Amino acid sequence: MTMTAELPVSPAVRRSAELERQLAEDPGRFRVLTGDRPTGALHLGHYFGTLHNRVRLQDLGVEVFVLVADYQVLTDRDVAERLTEHVEGLLLDYLAIGIDPARTTVFNHSAVPALNQLLLPFLSLVSVAELGRNPTVKDEIAHSRQSAVSGLMYTYPVHQAADILFCKGNLVPVGQDQLPHLEITRTIARRFNERYADVFPEPDALLSAAPLLLGTDATKMSKSRGNAVALGADADETARLIRGATTDADRRITYDPELRPGVSSLVLLAALCLDRDPHEVAEEIGNGGASGLKRTVTEAVNEAMAPIRARRAEYAQDMGYVRDVLRAGNERANAVAEATLREVRDAMGTFR
Repeated sequence: MTMTAELPVSPAVRRSAELERQLAEDPGRFRVLTGDRPTGALHLGHYFGTLHNRVRLQDLGVEVFVLVADYQVLTDRDVAERLTEHVEGLLLDYLAIGIDPARTTVFNHSAVPALNQLLLPFLSLVSVAELGRNPTVKDEIAHSRQSAVSGLMYTYPVHQAADILFCKGNLVPVGQDQLPHLEITRTIARRFNERYADVFPEPDALLSAAPLLLGTDATKMSKSRGNAVALGADADETARLIRGATTDADRRITYDPELRPGVSSLVLLAALCLDRDPHEVAEEIGNGGASGLKRTVTEAVNEAMAPIRARRAEYAQDMGYVRDVLRAGNERANAVAEATLREVRDAMGTFR
């Protein structure tokens, strides 16, 4: 009898599984903070990676805060270009996918002064060495568009801690690569509570189980690389982008992400849209080659995205309502942030 060794499960994965169980039993005890930088159009990678999960959590009954991180646009670029356009695009995408402003608070950094004021006391709780060791910051610096590292980029994890803790978020959906950021947030919360008073929860990571979708060029899907299908793209644009996607010379379609990344990512995209197993989708396409694969993917994406596109177009006809959603969310976020800042000031004994 042959024994197969099982891969060890990390503590973060075990904890995330336990959190999913708790979410099913008592969603009301959780408050989630998540969000996006308004640097361009959201795409299918965002949808299957994070956006779909936000709607799931909202529908479970979790209190969700969605941040439009307009200040953090400046972490890796010198100016915030086309900011209003990008913010409104995010709002349209949020509403189109099913974010309900009656149940989810959507707000933006620059409209919530008390949130940003938390950055100052939080900076006093971490050392320069701790910030410098953060692997996510190192990676961001390596890929920065700026000629020099800005103070905002260097302190980005502390600003992110303010994002999470202003609303006393206790659950943050993240990928494995974001765990070091969240650990700094947990450290700041713990040190504040130890030094002053018990104000903040130490938020947990809810690890994303979403598989990785590559861009149409078989590299990382990115807003800036022109290799993604935007949520706002129409059927013809979607078909054009998928037609140009990178595949390989093997006519037989298989799902093998390690050896055939471009083909496998397209198979996975179709499978996600169809809610099917990617191996089954690949087997069904069989010897259809790249043309058969791309036809299947195009049809699956356009069918799955049709209702989202229709809702997006409908909301785009009433931008006054869309802006009102953000305005109402900002009012809610300001009330929460100001209450938290009052607690912080009282704990620190500062004059107000």
